[in-house]
Amino acid sequence: MKKGFLSIILHAHLPYVRHPEHKRFLEEQWFYETVTETYFPLIKTLRSLIQERIDFRITLSLSPTLLSMMADPLLQDRCLRHLDRLIELAEKEIDRTSRDERFHRLAVMYRERFVEARRIFCVECGQNLLTAFKELEKSGSVELMTCAATHGYLPLMAIHREAVRAQVRVAVETHERYLGSRPNGIWLPECGYYPGVDEILKKEGLKYFIVDTHGVLYATPRPKYGVFWPVQCSSGVAVFGRDPETSKSVWSAEEGYPGDFNYREFYRDIGFDLDYDYLRPYLNGDGSRLNTGIKYYRITGKTDHKELYVPEAAGAKAADHAGNFMFNREKQIEYLHGLTGETPLVVAPYDAELFGHWWFEGPEWLGHLFRKIQFDQNTFETVTPSGYLAHHGRLQTVTPCASSWGYKGYSEVWLNGSNDWVYRHLHKAAERMIACARSIPHAEGGLKRALDQMARELLLSQASDWAFMMKTGAHSAYAVKRTRDHLERFTALWDQVQKKSIDTRALESIESMDNIFPDIDYRVYAS
Repeated sequence: MKKGFLSIILHAHLPYVRHPEHKRFLEEQWFYETVTETYFPLIKTLRSLIQERIDFRITLSLSPTLLSMMADPLLQDRCLRHLDRLIELAEKEIDRTSRDERFHRLAVMYRERFVEARRIFCVECGQNLLTAFKELEKSGSVELMTCAATHGYLPLMAIHREAVRAQVRVAVETHERYLGSRPNGIWLPECGYYPGVDEILKKEGLKYFIVDTHGVLYATPRPKYGVFWPVQCSSGVAVFGRDPETSKSVWSAEEGYPGDFNYREFYRDIGFDLDYDYLRPYLNGDGSRLNTGIKYYRITGKTDHKELYVPEAAGAKAADHAGNFMFNREKQIEYLHGLTGETPLVVAPYDAELFGHWWFEGPEWLGHLFRKIQFDQNTFETVTPSGYLAHHGRLQTVTPCASSWGYKGYSEVWLNGSNDWVYRHLHKAAERMIACARSIPHAEGGLKRALDQMARELLLSQASDWAFMMKTGAHSAYAVKRTRDHLERFTALWDQVQKKSIDTRALESIESMDNIFPDIDYRVYAS
């Protein structure tokens, strides 16, 4: 009998970055980069584990905005063009580096990766990555969970319960629309919890959610086993708290695995190293430079001088680190089991984009880890939250502490001097949306279309990504513009609804631009 369990949870999310009004748009590149560098490698790794009959379990949360972008025909076509450009660039690099074998073999490696990604995308998925994720879930090794509709930060929306409910209900409906089943769990955006939100989750059929460590440790009453055993709210919804030790070993910039000097250096990309005219067809066309994904150097050390990347050395290090992670979980679980006499659960949640995009070797590390867990130890096994709850129904009832992850752990990233101005506008828009849903319960035709679009614009304006970017300063101008644009469109539509005069042509233009959640019903905001 196993002494404990490990639950690895990857949170896959991107803000809605669809810009049909531009042929190529810088922020839209985020989607293509992450698809190429994270989702393709993850899909390939998980498929290979299933084909090898490795007995593993992993959980992926796919945010509704990400699902919507994956299913969008425009973005699918643009993603294919992005892959074709990468293949063309890699072939140019093969020619350019032909006289230097050290660089040449890396250029060949990248071309092979891009060609393989294109094959998965076109041949195996029909340009729709949701096909692959549904297939993975059907295998029984992968559990798919949801997130709030647009990753809205729920604690700062709690003033309007209907707004929180809309984020949750639209998320569940979107998950079912694209993946064919209702989710059991939800990744609360930014792990943001406040007492009472679990009641909304329960009413939408959700059975569990994830919080950061202190959300459980400072619960009332204090949990008997800390974060190493799920607890439940009075509503009956289960709570899984993050284990800080597993987080540190993967996330920490100083002590985590991804900082090893043998791994690929993220910040040295040919998009910044090579001549602009040579790269021009593969950049954004506005004179700016960007990451192409072709990177020839390894981390090397805390120095500007970088040595060439050696895939064999990096692969061996990924295997070593997987073994180290497994060994530490064995000792951790053995200690906890001996201390409590129970079978502890170690919850290890991470952003999915860490694997492949930021940490190039991350998917390979994950494959090594699951293989080693099966063949090299007998102390613990991997499990999904739903799988654990199915066999461990006896949970302590507590009220978790209001909390988030991120700097200081109590919402400060999303509420500070750089972004606090947005909330009075978001609250006013939510107030108006709720009032419209209550006072116009049976809208039809153009009026209903306008109200539905108001709901979309409100949800998009509430994305936590915008406040996060304002705080970090990265792409802050874009975040401010997106917030203002969605609120201005919302207000213009609200004004037309009040006057009972809908500008159909303008509405069609907005609908074509912000076409997320095609089945949304504005009455989701009614009491």
